Parts: sequence; structure tokens; C-alpha cells
Amino acid sequence: MVAVTEIQKIGIGLMGFGVFFLLFGVVLYFDSVLLGFGNILFLTGLTFIIGFKRTAHFFFQRQKFRGSLFFLGGVSLVLCRWPIIGMLVESYGFVVLFRSFFPMALGFLLSAVNIPFLSAFFPSSSSMV
Repeated sequence: MVAVTEIQKIGIGLMGFGVFFLLFGVVLYFDSVLLGFGNILFLTGLTFIIGFKRTAHFFFQRQKFRGSLFFLGGVSLVLCRWPIIGMLVESYGFVVLFRSFFPMALGFLLSAVNIPFLSAFFPSSSSMV
């Protein structure tokens, strides 16, 4: 089992509040203040969880430069009160940055069928009939 430090617990809380403010900002018709606050909290929480050096290394790798440019550019557009364009640019950058993570996340979600509680909600593809 991996031990979670107090700093990482604070980072998880910051990321949770960041996601909450991002979703709340989208629900309230792209409120730029809520979106900007959510972006700042999300990035601060990520830095608290994995550390400053690893965060900088993640965003400034050569193969991830385009995704980082779009993601951080979208954050700056949101902070400059262009929320719709900023969120579109930021979403594209997020997809480019985390595209190698999506197959692993999809595999995890598909393995949720093996969890007894969730298997009642998902029909099984292999039947004994």
C-alpha cells in the first residue's frame, strides 16, 4: 500500500475543489472567474500531489510541448476573460497531453464489470444460455 503524505492529501483536496469550480463554472454559462479559480486550484493540486519538479517535467517534455502549449494557453485565455475559447483550447490541450493515459483509464473502466456491485448494472457479454 502506498502511503499518502499530508501534502498529497491537501493536493487531492485542491484538485477536488478545482474540478468542482470548473464544473460549476461551465454550468453557470462559462463564468470566467469560476473557471479561472478552478484551473488555478487544479494545477496547484497537481503540483502538491506529484511535486513541482515532476509537474514541470511533465508539462515541458519535448513530445508533450504542443499539448502543454494549448493547455496552458487555454488557462491563460480563461484568466484573460475569454472563457469559451479558452476552454476549447484547454480541452484540446488536455486531450493531447493525456492521450497516452486514455487507454489505461478505459481498461480500468471496463474492468469495473468484474466488481460484483457494478456487474448488476452492466450486462455480461458472455452468457451460459
